[in-house]
Amino acid sequence: MSDKNTSGAFLLGLFVCLGLLGLGYVLGGSAIKFKEYERTVTVKGLSEREYDADIVIWPIQFTEASNELEALYGALDTSSGKIKAFLRANGIDAGDITLSAPAITDKSAQQYGNTPVGQFRYTAQQTVTVYSRQIAAVRNVMSKLSELGKQGIVITRGDYQAQTEYLFTRLNEVKPEMIEEATKKAREVAGKFAEDSASTLGKIKRASQGQFSITARDNNNPHIKKVRVVSTVEYYLSD
Repeated sequence: MSDKNTSGAFLLGLFVCLGLLGLGYVLGGSAIKFKEYERTVTVKGLSEREYDADIVIWPIQFTEASNELEALYGALDTSSGKIKAFLRANGIDAGDITLSAPAITDKSAQQYGNTPVGQFRYTAQQTVTVYSRQIAAVRNVMSKLSELGKQGIVITRGDYQAQTEYLFTRLNEVKPEMIEEATKKAREVAGKFAEDSASTLGKIKRASQGQFSITARDNNNPHIKKVRVVSTVEYYLSD
């Protein structure tokens, strides 16, 4: 009985050892594979394109001055009428032209101490705004703005509110192609890295799309927009 028990115990111990060795081998292989899956590379892909703006907002700001309010309003009506006629004569649609309410300043109400009022008591500022998709036509009229000066209209510039704006509103149309291009470039960079490190490029672990930015191409061509996006992608690597 003693020999049988000893033999049974020996066999049981042998099987347990073999089982532990097998389990260790499996777990070891799994650990190695898991470690391989944790090898990653993070790269960035850029897509940058130029597009023409599709909307222009052009404020034409002018001033008038007088000692009489009635005469001041009359001068504003005359000048705004001339500006509208000038724009329509140069191909701008009437529906693209709007007129803001005038801003009147009474210098006598701002007088301090013995400070003289000046030649005119009242000054007024008003804006005719062009909101149009006819970019080329509007830019052509801009080059002729001096003609209004010859008609006695005082055009004011430099005010922040009187700056011309160019808008690009077709971002949703170009997004898919640009994201695809950025992702493709990111994979090319990752592939080159994998090749240089004697590795194989695997699947994407995670990816994030950066914000799209829209800026003027340069100060002299604000109507040409540069659209830019950067995608960040992390890939698995394996031997």
